[in-house]
Amino acid sequence: MSLEARLIRVWYEGERPAAWMLLLSVLFRWLARVRRFLYRIRILRATKPGVPVVVVGNIAAGGTGKTPLVLHIAELLKARGLRAGVVSRGHGGKGIKEPLLVTMDSDPALAGDEPVLFAMHGIPVAVHRRRVLAARALLEAEAVDVIVCDDGLQHYALARDIEIAVVDGARLLGNRRLLPAGPLREPPARLAEVDHVVVNGDDGRLAEHEIVHMQLEPAALVNLAGGERREPQALAGEKVVAIAGIGNPQRFFTTLSSLGYHAECRAFPDHHPFQPGDLDFAGERPVLMTAKDAVKCRGFARPNWWYLEARARVDERFDAALLARLEEIMAEAGHER
Repeated sequence: MSLEARLIRVWYEGERPAAWMLLLSVLFRWLARVRRFLYRIRILRATKPGVPVVVVGNIAAGGTGKTPLVLHIAELLKARGLRAGVVSRGHGGKGIKEPLLVTMDSDPALAGDEPVLFAMHGIPVAVHRRRVLAARALLEAEAVDVIVCDDGLQHYALARDIEIAVVDGARLLGNRRLLPAGPLREPPARLAEVDHVVVNGDDGRLAEHEIVHMQLEPAALVNLAGGERREPQALAGEKVVAIAGIGNPQRFFTTLSSLGYHAECRAFPDHHPFQPGDLDFAGERPVLMTAKDAVKCRGFARPNWWYLEARARVDERFDAALLARLEEIMAEAGHER
């Protein structure tokens, strides 16, 4: 059994953690608590970039649906006449010594999967391990009204005005233990400190928190090679292959099943750097993938490879509350529009 499969069984399926996992979990909890305390008493200081910062993150390792929510927020701000920019560590990217301004043509192996996807949607993006440096580079290069920090809930060096934690509606918080005995980066109590807890899916069992429901709705099948768009279920009658190299690939496969697909499903590790040979097993069959995987396959895509474009549908009260709070922040800073 692989380590990944073992962790899934421990984190989400009730298997008892090994003693070494529990020991390291205690150490991880202590380190997280000390680090958070140092920022609270300002021994370690957070930097304000000069525009409002909205952090979209999670307290659990793995995919929760942050990327569609970031895109939703960017579109929401655009409709209000505000330009959002994204800063990210660039998960999956390697070797970035200086802040990198990402374009739609950037190499995902260098910039990361999600940042390239954001750039493809016309959003200004900068990546660096130190988000403060990424934010500084972004503001120097682009006229941005609001910074959205992708997956930066634990990156306290960047001061934030609004915190949004996204939770997978199926997995929730798993066994509620900290890494590596459980999936959590911070204790469950951290959710009580954020401004919004967004649950991706129908599950509402986080009874101790007021939650915002989010649904990911399939919008279209998009051809990697030519950009043709079809209805999400357009290929449901064909023998297809589905691949996913994301934090929770089963979510994608379940979505395809709900659309009527009977696909051969193949899961890859999160942020897998796809190569042409990885998909040889599909033969001539159509291949369906996520948008995040598609950015890494564009360069060698075959004519029958497609990605499923999904959009986040969020409670309108969340949208209204987010916009109202941002307007308050900007007015207080003398940026009233």
